[in-house]
Amino acid sequence: MQGPGTPQSLRQAWTALAGLSAVFLFEMLDNSILNVALPTIGRELHASTVGLQWVTGVYAVVFGGLMLVFGAIADRFGRRRVMLVGLMLLAAASLATAFVTTAEQLIGVRAVMGVAAAMTTPGSIALAFRLFTEDNLRVRAMTLISTVGLVGLAIGPTAGGLVLAVAPWQVLLLVNVPIAALAIIGIRSGIAADQAAELHRDPVDVAGAMLGTATIVFSLIAPTLFVNEGSGTWAPWTATAAAVATAIAFVLRERSARHPLLDPKLVARPLVSAGLAYKAATGLAVAGMGYMVTLQLQLDWGWPPALAAIGMLPQVVVLISAGPFVNRFVQRAGLERSAWLSSAAVVAGLAVYGLLGRFGYVWVAISLALVAAAIRVVGAVAGVNVLRGLPENRVSIGAALVDTASEVTSGAGIAIAGTILAAFFTGTITTTGWSAHQTAQFRDAVTVAGLVLTAVAGTLVGWAILRTRNAADNRSSTPNTDALDA
Repeated sequence: MQGPGTPQSLRQAWTALAGLSAVFLFEMLDNSILNVALPTIGRELHASTVGLQWVTGVYAVVFGGLMLVFGAIADRFGRRRVMLVGLMLLAAASLATAFVTTAEQLIGVRAVMGVAAAMTTPGSIALAFRLFTEDNLRVRAMTLISTVGLVGLAIGPTAGGLVLAVAPWQVLLLVNVPIAALAIIGIRSGIAADQAAELHRDPVDVAGAMLGTATIVFSLIAPTLFVNEGSGTWAPWTATAAAVATAIAFVLRERSARHPLLDPKLVARPLVSAGLAYKAATGLAVAGMGYMVTLQLQLDWGWPPALAAIGMLPQVVVLISAGPFVNRFVQRAGLERSAWLSSAAVVAGLAVYGLLGRFGYVWVAISLALVAAAIRVVGAVAGVNVLRGLPENRVSIGAALVDTASEVTSGAGIAIAGTILAAFFTGTITTTGWSAHQTAQFRDAVTVAGLVLTAVAGTLVGWAILRTRNAADNRSSTPNTDALDA
Protein backbone atom coordinates (compact mmCIF):
# COMPACT_ATOMS: atom_id res chain seq x y z
CA MET A 1 0.00 0.00 0.00
CA GLN A 2 1.22 3.50 -0.81
CA GLY A 3 0.92 6.14 1.84
CA PRO A 4 -0.70 9.47 1.02
CA GLY A 5 2.69 11.19 0.77
CA THR A 6 4.42 8.48 -1.24
CA PRO A 7 5.47 9.64 -4.75
CA GLN A 8 3.79 7.64 -7.49
CA SER A 9 6.17 8.79 -10.23
CA LEU A 10 9.72 10.07 -10.59
CA ARG A 11 8.35 13.50 -11.49
CA GLN A 12 6.65 13.81 -8.12
CA ALA A 13 9.98 13.10 -6.38
CA TRP A 14 12.17 15.25 -8.63
CA THR A 15 13.50 17.43 -5.80
CA ALA A 16 14.68 14.46 -3.77
CA LEU A 17 16.08 12.69 -6.83
CA ALA A 18 18.02 15.82 -7.80
CA GLY A 19 19.62 15.86 -4.36
CA LEU A 20 20.42 12.14 -4.38
CA SER A 21 21.79 12.36 -7.92
CA ALA A 22 24.09 15.16 -6.79
CA VAL A 23 25.48 12.85 -4.09
CA PHE A 24 26.27 10.13 -6.62
CA LEU A 25 27.71 12.73 -9.00
CA PHE A 26 30.17 13.75 -6.31
CA GLU A 27 31.33 10.15 -5.83
CA MET A 28 31.82 9.49 -9.56
CA LEU A 29 33.24 12.90 -10.45
CA ASP A 30 35.63 13.27 -7.55
CA ASN A 31 38.49 10.92 -8.42
CA SER A 32 38.01 11.06 -12.20
CA ILE A 33 38.27 14.83 -12.33
CA LEU A 34 41.24 14.90 -9.95
CA ASN A 35 43.37 12.28 -11.74
CA VAL A 36 44.08 14.60 -14.65
CA ALA A 37 45.50 17.17 -12.23
CA LEU A 38 47.92 14.84 -10.44
CA PRO A 39 51.02 15.98 -12.40
CA THR A 40 50.18 19.62 -11.67
CA ILE A 41 49.53 18.85 -7.99
CA GLY A 42 52.83 16.96 -7.78
CA ARG A 43 54.79 19.92 -9.16
CA GLU A 44 53.09 22.63 -7.10
CA LEU A 45 53.11 20.72 -3.81
CA HIS A 46 56.50 19.02 -4.40
CA ALA A 47 54.87 15.64 -3.76
CA SER A 48 56.74 12.36 -3.97
CA THR A 49 55.43 9.49 -6.09
CA VAL A 50 54.10 7.75 -2.99
CA GLY A 51 52.55 10.96 -1.70
CA LEU A 52 50.85 11.60 -5.01
CA GLN A 53 49.48 8.06 -5.04
CA TRP A 54 47.96 8.59 -1.60
CA VAL A 55 46.21 11.77 -2.74
CA THR A 56 43.74 9.49 -4.52
CA GLY A 57 44.40 6.27 -2.60
CA VAL A 58 43.54 7.59 0.86
CA TYR A 59 40.10 8.62 -0.36
CA ALA A 60 39.30 5.12 -1.63
CA VAL A 61 40.63 3.39 1.49
CA VAL A 62 38.78 5.62 3.96
CA PHE A 63 35.61 5.59 1.86
CA GLY A 64 35.58 1.81 1.49
CA GLY A 65 36.65 1.14 5.07
CA LEU A 66 33.96 3.23 6.75
CA MET A 67 30.90 2.46 4.61
CA LEU A 68 29.68 -0.43 6.77
CA VAL A 69 30.15 1.59 9.95
CA PHE A 70 28.20 4.58 8.70
CA GLY A 71 25.57 2.32 7.18
CA ALA A 72 24.97 0.85 10.64
CA ILE A 73 25.00 4.31 12.22
CA ALA A 74 22.46 5.57 9.68
CA ASP A 75 20.10 2.69 10.44
CA ARG A 76 20.45 3.54 14.13
CA PHE A 77 20.34 7.35 14.14
CA GLY A 78 18.67 8.24 10.84
CA ARG A 79 19.62 8.02 7.18
CA ARG A 80 18.60 11.54 6.26
CA ARG A 81 20.41 12.97 9.28
CA VAL A 82 23.68 11.14 8.56
CA MET A 83 23.43 12.10 4.88
CA LEU A 84 23.07 15.82 5.67
CA VAL A 85 25.95 15.78 8.18
CA GLY A 86 28.13 14.05 5.60
CA LEU A 87 27.26 16.65 2.96
CA MET A 88 28.16 19.49 5.29
CA LEU A 89 31.47 17.74 6.05
CA LEU A 90 32.09 17.39 2.30
CA ALA A 91 31.49 21.11 1.74
CA ALA A 92 33.82 22.06 4.60
CA ALA A 93 36.61 19.72 3.42
CA SER A 94 36.29 20.98 -0.15
CA LEU A 95 36.55 24.59 1.02
CA ALA A 96 39.69 23.67 2.97
CA THR A 97 41.35 22.77 -0.35
CA ALA A 98 41.81 26.49 -1.02
CA PHE A 99 44.25 26.67 1.92
CA VAL A 100 46.31 23.54 1.15
CA THR A 101 50.04 24.17 0.76
CA THR A 102 51.59 20.69 1.17
CA ALA A 103 50.90 17.18 -0.10
CA GLU A 104 50.34 15.99 3.48
CA GLN A 105 47.61 18.59 3.97
CA LEU A 106 45.92 17.54 0.74
CA ILE A 107 46.05 13.88 1.79
CA GLY A 108 44.35 14.92 5.06
CA VAL A 109 41.64 16.78 3.14
CA ARG A 110 41.10 13.80 0.88
CA ALA A 111 40.76 11.52 3.92
CA VAL A 112 38.01 13.77 5.30
CA MET A 113 36.31 13.66 1.88
CA GLY A 114 36.46 9.87 2.11
CA VAL A 115 34.65 10.04 5.45
CA ALA A 116 32.01 12.29 3.87
CA ALA A 117 31.60 9.87 0.95
CA ALA A 118 31.16 6.95 3.36
CA MET A 119 28.41 8.90 5.13
CA THR A 120 26.57 9.90 1.97
CA THR A 121 26.98 7.37 -0.85
CA PRO A 122 25.23 4.33 0.71
CA GLY A 123 22.51 6.66 1.91
CA SER A 124 21.73 7.70 -1.66
CA ILE A 125 20.66 4.11 -2.42
CA ALA A 126 18.84 3.64 0.88
CA LEU A 127 16.90 6.91 0.61
CA ALA A 128 16.02 6.30 -3.04
CA PHE A 129 14.69 2.89 -2.03
CA ARG A 130 12.70 4.47 0.81
CA LEU A 131 11.13 7.10 -1.45
CA PHE A 132 8.99 4.57 -3.30
CA THR A 133 7.07 1.44 -2.44
CA GLU A 134 6.96 -0.05 -5.96
CA ASP A 135 10.05 -1.90 -7.16
CA ASN A 136 9.75 -0.63 -10.74
CA LEU A 137 9.95 2.97 -9.47
CA ARG A 138 12.88 2.02 -7.26
CA VAL A 139 14.77 0.59 -10.24
CA ARG A 140 13.96 3.65 -12.36
CA ALA A 141 15.11 5.98 -9.58
CA MET A 142 18.40 4.13 -9.11
CA THR A 143 18.92 4.05 -12.88
CA LEU A 144 18.44 7.82 -13.02
CA ILE A 145 20.81 8.44 -10.12
CA SER A 146 23.49 6.14 -11.56
CA THR A 147 23.16 7.75 -15.01
CA VAL A 148 23.93 11.17 -13.55
CA GLY A 149 26.96 9.74 -11.78
CA LEU A 150 28.21 7.94 -14.88
CA VAL A 151 27.96 11.13 -16.91
CA GLY A 152 30.18 12.74 -14.28
CA LEU A 153 32.62 9.84 -14.51
CA ALA A 154 32.73 10.13 -18.29
CA ILE A 155 33.19 13.89 -18.53
CA GLY A 156 35.42 14.20 -15.47
CA PRO A 157 38.85 13.94 -17.15
CA THR A 158 37.87 16.20 -20.06
CA ALA A 159 36.25 18.78 -17.77
CA GLY A 160 39.25 18.66 -15.47
CA GLY A 161 41.65 19.29 -18.35
CA LEU A 162 39.64 22.29 -19.54
CA VAL A 163 39.48 23.75 -16.04
CA LEU A 164 43.25 23.37 -15.57
CA ALA A 165 43.81 25.39 -18.73
CA VAL A 166 42.24 28.47 -17.15
CA ALA A 167 42.18 27.94 -13.37
CA PRO A 168 44.25 26.45 -10.52
CA TRP A 169 43.84 22.77 -9.64
CA GLN A 170 42.06 23.63 -6.36
CA VAL A 171 38.96 24.53 -8.39
CA LEU A 172 38.53 20.84 -9.23
CA LEU A 173 37.76 20.09 -5.58
CA LEU A 174 36.01 23.35 -4.80
CA VAL A 175 33.33 22.29 -7.30
CA ASN A 176 32.14 19.88 -4.60
CA VAL A 177 30.81 22.85 -2.60
CA PRO A 178 27.92 23.74 -4.97
CA ILE A 179 27.26 20.02 -5.55
CA ALA A 180 26.94 19.49 -1.79
CA ALA A 181 24.71 22.57 -1.51
CA LEU A 182 22.41 21.24 -4.24
CA ALA A 183 22.24 17.87 -2.52
CA ILE A 184 21.43 19.42 0.86
CA ILE A 185 18.61 21.51 -0.61
CA GLY A 186 17.12 18.59 -2.52
CA ILE A 187 17.27 16.15 0.40
CA ARG A 188 15.99 18.58 3.03
CA SER A 189 13.05 19.67 0.90
CA GLY A 190 12.27 16.41 -0.88
CA ILE A 191 12.78 13.67 1.73
CA ALA A 192 10.84 13.45 4.97
CA ALA A 193 12.64 13.21 8.28
CA ASP A 194 13.43 9.72 9.55
CA GLN A 195 10.62 7.97 11.38
CA ALA A 196 11.39 6.05 14.56
CA ALA A 197 9.59 2.98 13.21
CA GLU A 198 12.03 2.82 10.27
CA LEU A 199 15.10 2.77 12.52
CA HIS A 200 16.36 0.46 15.24
CA ARG A 201 17.66 1.12 18.74
CA ASP A 202 20.24 -1.65 19.08
CA PRO A 203 23.59 -0.61 20.62
CA VAL A 204 26.39 0.03 18.13
CA ASP A 205 28.73 -2.95 17.83
CA VAL A 206 32.04 -1.12 18.36
CA ALA A 207 34.24 -4.23 18.22
CA GLY A 208 32.50 -5.41 15.05
CA ALA A 209 32.86 -1.96 13.53
CA MET A 210 36.61 -1.93 14.18
CA LEU A 211 37.14 -5.44 12.80
CA GLY A 212 34.95 -4.78 9.76
CA THR A 213 36.75 -1.55 8.99
CA ALA A 214 40.17 -3.20 9.37
CA THR A 215 39.13 -6.05 7.07
CA ILE A 216 38.03 -3.70 4.31
CA VAL A 217 41.05 -1.40 4.67
CA PHE A 218 43.50 -4.29 4.42
CA SER A 219 41.51 -5.71 1.50
CA LEU A 220 41.78 -2.40 -0.35
CA ILE A 221 45.47 -1.85 0.43
CA ALA A 222 46.61 -5.36 -0.55
CA PRO A 223 45.78 -5.10 -4.31
CA THR A 224 47.65 -1.81 -4.58
CA LEU A 225 50.69 -3.41 -2.94
CA PHE A 226 50.54 -6.41 -5.28
CA VAL A 227 50.56 -4.09 -8.30
CA ASN A 228 53.13 -1.59 -7.01
CA GLU A 229 55.46 -3.81 -4.96
CA GLY A 230 55.06 -7.07 -6.85
CA SER A 231 54.02 -10.52 -5.66
CA GLY A 232 57.62 -11.37 -4.69
CA THR A 233 57.72 -8.92 -1.78
CA TRP A 234 56.44 -9.39 1.78
CA ALA A 235 54.18 -6.31 1.98
CA PRO A 236 51.21 -7.44 -0.19
CA TRP A 237 51.16 -10.88 1.38
CA THR A 238 51.24 -9.39 4.87
CA ALA A 239 48.29 -7.13 4.01
CA THR A 240 46.44 -10.11 2.54
CA ALA A 241 47.08 -12.22 5.65
CA ALA A 242 45.89 -9.34 7.83
CA ALA A 243 42.71 -9.03 5.71
CA VAL A 244 41.99 -12.76 6.09
CA ALA A 245 42.70 -12.73 9.84
CA THR A 246 40.51 -9.71 10.55
CA ALA A 247 37.76 -11.10 8.29
CA ILE A 248 37.70 -14.34 10.29
CA ALA A 249 37.67 -12.38 13.56
CA PHE A 250 34.84 -10.18 12.21
CA VAL A 251 32.70 -13.17 11.25
CA LEU A 252 33.26 -14.82 14.64
CA ARG A 253 32.40 -11.58 16.39
CA GLU A 254 29.21 -11.04 14.39
CA ARG A 255 28.05 -14.61 14.99
CA SER A 256 28.48 -14.28 18.74
CA ALA A 257 27.50 -10.64 19.35
CA ARG A 258 24.09 -9.94 20.87
CA HIS A 259 23.67 -6.88 18.66
CA PRO A 260 25.99 -7.45 15.66
CA LEU A 261 27.00 -4.68 13.30
CA LEU A 262 26.09 -7.01 10.43
CA ASP A 263 23.86 -9.95 11.26
CA PRO A 264 25.13 -12.98 9.29
CA LYS A 265 21.56 -14.30 9.12
CA LEU A 266 20.51 -11.22 7.15
CA VAL A 267 23.43 -11.51 4.71
CA ALA A 268 22.57 -15.19 4.20
CA ARG A 269 19.10 -14.35 2.88
CA PRO A 270 18.90 -15.44 -0.78
CA LEU A 271 18.08 -12.03 -2.26
CA VAL A 272 20.81 -10.33 -0.22
CA SER A 273 23.63 -12.82 -0.79
CA ALA A 274 22.78 -13.19 -4.48
CA GLY A 275 22.62 -9.44 -5.04
CA LEU A 276 26.01 -8.98 -3.38
CA ALA A 277 27.49 -11.78 -5.51
CA TYR A 278 26.19 -10.17 -8.70
CA LYS A 279 27.64 -6.82 -7.63
CA ALA A 280 30.96 -8.45 -6.73
CA ALA A 281 31.20 -10.11 -10.15
CA THR A 282 30.70 -6.81 -11.96
CA GLY A 283 33.21 -4.98 -9.76
CA LEU A 284 35.77 -7.68 -10.47
CA ALA A 285 35.13 -7.50 -14.22
CA VAL A 286 35.15 -3.73 -14.64
CA ALA A 287 38.32 -3.11 -12.65
CA GLY A 288 40.29 -6.13 -13.81
CA MET A 289 39.46 -5.79 -17.49
CA GLY A 290 39.82 -2.00 -17.42
CA TYR A 291 43.32 -2.37 -15.97
CA MET A 292 44.39 -4.86 -18.64
CA VAL A 293 42.84 -2.98 -21.57
CA THR A 294 44.57 0.25 -20.54
CA LEU A 295 47.96 -1.50 -20.50
CA GLN A 296 47.24 -3.42 -23.69
CA LEU A 297 46.29 -0.39 -25.76
CA GLN A 298 49.26 1.71 -24.70
CA LEU A 299 52.08 -0.74 -23.95
CA ASP A 300 51.37 -3.63 -26.32
CA TRP A 301 49.73 -1.85 -29.25
CA GLY A 302 51.59 1.46 -28.77
CA TRP A 303 48.57 3.74 -28.75
CA PRO A 304 49.20 7.23 -27.34
CA PRO A 305 47.20 8.12 -24.18
CA ALA A 306 44.68 10.25 -26.10
CA LEU A 307 43.94 7.44 -28.57
CA ALA A 308 43.77 4.90 -25.72
CA ALA A 309 41.16 7.11 -24.03
CA ILE A 310 39.14 7.07 -27.26
CA GLY A 311 39.54 3.29 -27.30
CA MET A 312 37.58 3.09 -24.03
CA LEU A 313 34.66 4.99 -25.56
CA PRO A 314 32.51 1.90 -26.24
CA GLN A 315 32.28 1.42 -22.50
CA VAL A 316 31.52 5.09 -21.82
CA VAL A 317 28.92 5.38 -24.59
CA VAL A 318 27.07 2.25 -23.51
CA LEU A 319 27.15 3.22 -19.83
CA ILE A 320 25.53 6.57 -20.57
CA SER A 321 23.15 5.63 -23.37
CA ALA A 322 21.81 2.38 -21.91
CA GLY A 323 19.81 4.10 -19.18
CA PRO A 324 16.44 4.29 -21.01
CA PHE A 325 16.65 0.61 -21.94
CA VAL A 326 17.38 -0.63 -18.42
CA ASN A 327 13.87 0.02 -17.14
CA ARG A 328 12.21 -1.67 -20.13
CA PHE A 329 14.43 -4.71 -19.81
CA VAL A 330 13.80 -5.06 -16.07
CA GLN A 331 10.05 -4.62 -16.48
CA ARG A 332 9.97 -7.31 -19.16
CA ALA A 333 12.31 -9.80 -17.48
CA GLY A 334 11.58 -9.18 -13.80
CA LEU A 335 14.08 -8.38 -11.08
CA GLU A 336 15.56 -11.83 -10.48
CA ARG A 337 15.84 -12.81 -14.14
CA SER A 338 17.28 -9.46 -15.24
CA ALA A 339 19.88 -9.73 -12.47
CA TRP A 340 21.22 -13.11 -13.58
CA LEU A 341 20.92 -12.39 -17.32
CA SER A 342 22.91 -9.17 -17.04
CA SER A 343 25.48 -10.78 -14.76
CA ALA A 344 25.86 -13.60 -17.26
CA ALA A 345 26.59 -10.93 -19.89
CA VAL A 346 29.40 -9.65 -17.66
CA VAL A 347 30.92 -13.13 -17.66
CA ALA A 348 30.45 -13.35 -21.44
CA GLY A 349 32.23 -10.03 -21.92
CA LEU A 350 35.17 -11.23 -19.84
CA ALA A 351 35.28 -14.48 -21.80
CA VAL A 352 35.35 -12.62 -25.13
CA TYR A 353 38.22 -10.51 -23.88
CA GLY A 354 40.18 -13.43 -22.44
CA LEU A 355 39.79 -15.63 -25.55
CA LEU A 356 39.85 -13.07 -28.37
CA GLY A 357 41.04 -9.70 -27.01
CA ARG A 358 44.62 -10.25 -28.12
CA PHE A 359 43.53 -10.63 -31.76
CA GLY A 360 42.35 -7.06 -32.41
CA TYR A 361 40.54 -4.02 -31.12
CA VAL A 362 37.13 -5.15 -32.41
CA TRP A 363 37.06 -7.91 -29.79
CA VAL A 364 38.17 -5.49 -27.08
CA ALA A 365 35.37 -3.09 -28.04
CA ILE A 366 32.78 -5.88 -27.99
CA SER A 367 33.89 -7.03 -24.54
CA LEU A 368 33.85 -3.46 -23.19
CA ALA A 369 30.36 -2.88 -24.57
CA LEU A 370 29.03 -6.19 -23.21
CA VAL A 371 30.30 -5.54 -19.70
CA ALA A 372 29.14 -1.92 -19.74
CA ALA A 373 25.59 -2.85 -20.85
CA ALA A 374 25.40 -5.53 -18.18
CA ILE A 375 26.61 -3.41 -15.29
CA ARG A 376 23.99 -0.76 -16.03
CA VAL A 377 21.36 -3.35 -15.21
CA VAL A 378 23.22 -4.95 -12.31
CA GLY A 379 23.94 -1.55 -10.77
CA ALA A 380 20.23 -0.83 -10.39
CA VAL A 381 18.81 -4.31 -9.86
CA ALA A 382 21.37 -5.71 -7.41
CA GLY A 383 20.83 -2.80 -5.03
CA VAL A 384 17.05 -3.14 -5.15
CA ASN A 385 17.24 -6.90 -4.59
CA VAL A 386 19.55 -6.56 -1.60
CA LEU A 387 17.41 -3.88 0.06
CA ARG A 388 14.10 -5.61 -0.51
CA GLY A 389 15.58 -8.73 1.06
CA LEU A 390 16.34 -6.85 4.30
CA PRO A 391 14.17 -5.50 7.11
CA GLU A 392 13.24 -1.84 6.72
CA ASN A 393 15.49 -0.81 9.62
CA ARG A 394 18.60 -2.34 8.00
CA VAL A 395 18.51 -0.85 4.50
CA SER A 396 21.39 1.60 5.04
CA ILE A 397 23.87 -1.09 5.98
CA GLY A 398 22.48 -3.12 3.07
CA ALA A 399 23.28 -0.25 0.71
CA ALA A 400 26.73 0.01 2.29
CA LEU A 401 27.24 -3.71 1.68
CA VAL A 402 26.43 -3.27 -2.01
CA ASP A 403 29.03 -0.52 -2.39
CA THR A 404 31.58 -2.37 -0.26
CA ALA A 405 31.23 -5.54 -2.35
CA SER A 406 31.97 -3.52 -5.46
CA GLU A 407 34.91 -1.64 -3.90
CA VAL A 408 36.63 -4.73 -2.51
CA THR A 409 36.21 -6.88 -5.62
CA SER A 410 37.39 -4.02 -7.83
CA GLY A 411 40.64 -4.10 -5.90
CA ALA A 412 40.70 -7.90 -6.18
CA GLY A 413 40.24 -7.67 -9.96
CA ILE A 414 43.25 -5.39 -10.31
CA ALA A 415 45.28 -7.59 -7.94
CA ILE A 416 44.49 -10.77 -9.92
CA ALA A 417 45.36 -9.14 -13.25
CA GLY A 418 48.48 -7.43 -11.88
CA THR A 419 49.79 -10.56 -10.16
CA ILE A 420 49.35 -12.75 -13.26
CA LEU A 421 50.99 -10.10 -15.39
CA ALA A 422 53.96 -9.90 -12.99
CA ALA A 423 54.29 -13.68 -12.98
CA PHE A 424 54.38 -13.92 -16.80
CA PHE A 425 56.30 -10.81 -17.84
CA THR A 426 60.08 -10.60 -17.42
CA GLY A 427 61.70 -7.19 -17.10
CA THR A 428 60.11 -3.79 -16.52
CA ILE A 429 56.75 -3.57 -18.21
CA THR A 430 56.87 0.19 -18.76
CA THR A 431 60.10 0.12 -20.75
CA THR A 432 59.85 0.85 -24.46
CA GLY A 433 60.95 -1.52 -27.17
CA TRP A 434 59.72 -4.87 -25.91
CA SER A 435 61.33 -7.94 -27.39
CA ALA A 436 59.20 -10.45 -29.28
CA HIS A 437 59.44 -12.75 -26.26
CA GLN A 438 58.16 -10.04 -23.88
CA THR A 439 55.29 -9.24 -26.23
CA ALA A 440 54.30 -12.90 -26.28
CA GLN A 441 54.56 -13.03 -22.50
CA PHE A 442 52.28 -10.01 -22.11
CA ARG A 443 49.66 -11.41 -24.48
CA ASP A 444 49.72 -14.78 -22.74
CA ALA A 445 49.28 -12.98 -19.41
CA VAL A 446 46.30 -11.02 -20.74
CA THR A 447 44.68 -14.24 -21.95
CA VAL A 448 45.27 -16.09 -18.68
CA ALA A 449 44.18 -13.14 -16.53
CA GLY A 450 41.04 -12.66 -18.60
CA LEU A 451 40.11 -16.33 -18.28
CA VAL A 452 40.84 -16.41 -14.55
CA LEU A 453 38.62 -13.36 -14.03
CA THR A 454 35.97 -15.07 -16.18
CA ALA A 455 36.13 -18.17 -13.98
CA VAL A 456 35.90 -16.19 -10.73
CA ALA A 457 33.06 -13.99 -11.97
CA GLY A 458 31.28 -16.99 -13.43
CA THR A 459 31.51 -18.82 -10.11
CA LEU A 460 30.00 -15.84 -8.29
CA VAL A 461 27.17 -15.52 -10.81
CA GLY A 462 26.45 -19.26 -10.83
CA TRP A 463 26.31 -19.34 -7.04
CA ALA A 464 23.99 -16.31 -7.02
CA ILE A 465 21.63 -17.97 -9.52
CA LEU A 466 21.37 -21.00 -7.25
CA ARG A 467 20.67 -18.73 -4.27
CA THR A 468 17.85 -16.86 -6.02
CA ARG A 469 16.02 -20.12 -6.65
CA ASN A 470 15.32 -20.07 -2.93
CA ALA A 471 14.11 -16.47 -2.95
CA ALA A 472 10.57 -17.51 -3.83
CA ASP A 473 10.30 -19.22 -0.47
CA ASN A 474 10.89 -15.88 1.27
CA ARG A 475 8.62 -13.72 -0.87
CA SER A 476 5.81 -13.82 1.64
CA SER A 477 8.06 -12.03 4.16
CA THR A 478 9.36 -9.33 1.81
CA PRO A 479 7.10 -6.52 0.45
CA ASN A 480 6.47 -5.81 -3.20
CA THR A 481 8.61 -8.61 -4.59
CA ASP A 482 6.28 -9.25 -7.49
CA ALA A 483 5.82 -5.64 -8.53
CA LEU A 484 7.73 -6.03 -11.76
CA ASP A 485 6.35 -9.43 -12.62
CA ALA A 486 2.73 -8.27 -12.46
